[in-house]
Amino acid sequence: MTILITGGTGKTGLKLARLLHAANIPLLITSRAGTASESLPAVKFNWYDPSTFSAPFEKDPSIDKVYLVGPTELDMLPIMKPFIDLAITKGVKKWVVLSSVQSGKGGPMIGTVHQYLHDKGVVYTVLRPSWFYENFSWSFIESIKKRNEIVTAAEDGRVPFISAQDIAQVAFEALTTDDYNYAEPFIFGPELLTYDDAAALFSEVLGRKITHRRVPVEETIAFWRGVGLPDDYSVVLGGFEKKLPTGVEEKFFLTEGGKTIKYIGKTTLREYIEKNKDTWAPA
Repeated sequence: MTILITGGTGKTGLKLARLLHAANIPLLITSRAGTASESLPAVKFNWYDPSTFSAPFEKDPSIDKVYLVGPTELDMLPIMKPFIDLAITKGVKKWVVLSSVQSGKGGPMIGTVHQYLHDKGVVYTVLRPSWFYENFSWSFIESIKKRNEIVTAAEDGRVPFISAQDIAQVAFEALTTDDYNYAEPFIFGPELLTYDDAAALFSEVLGRKITHRRVPVEETIAFWRGVGLPDDYSVVLGGFEKKLPTGVEEKFFLTEGGKTIKYIGKTTLREYIEKNKDTWAPA
């Protein structure tokens, strides 16, 4: 049986593919080009082109599990529902969905997909990670390289930043065992850090002063638009940032027992910066 990885060339998808490949588990990666690095098997797929939805099953009819990474939309369900329905008819039995701490069932972004899978009665796991370390290598890369600053509306909000590698590890476990069936594991790094703390770590590792510039939420919304995200998506991300000082993510990190399922990753932010320090060399 084969695991299909949508978003297979993205932050978590390729790392998941490597884990599956190392374990000799059959996999198929989707990408818009229909190719993937490292000679991994791939197929052409585009959320905005429904004619590609059947291609994975034509290439490998034994697909029975899917790692689901959605398009950059405020409500992903209208785009993803036709594929989900098709995949179920093709024999997919298990879904592992990449969501986030602040995108609960029925909520924005992939929250409506979470609700739909729940209502369909299929086996699913919804991964709810905090903010990725990799955002510093993507959305903040130019501001760090050119202006030595990280710009947010997060104020003193504490964040359990997490690495994509640790998220991929949980996805691997959810796809290859029954440990996370019907669960929504929160995925956190080992530390609670403010963006001031993150800037201090960057300063120490890079050897130059990096500051956290605190801005109104309107400016951070404009920032997200500036890195290419849609307007409505940027507004929601800005709102997520603005909620951080209320402890919206910190509270789950600190909660013990009950129904809260947590996975604490091993990689620290300092380790991530040290490993990738050339990424932020001055422009």
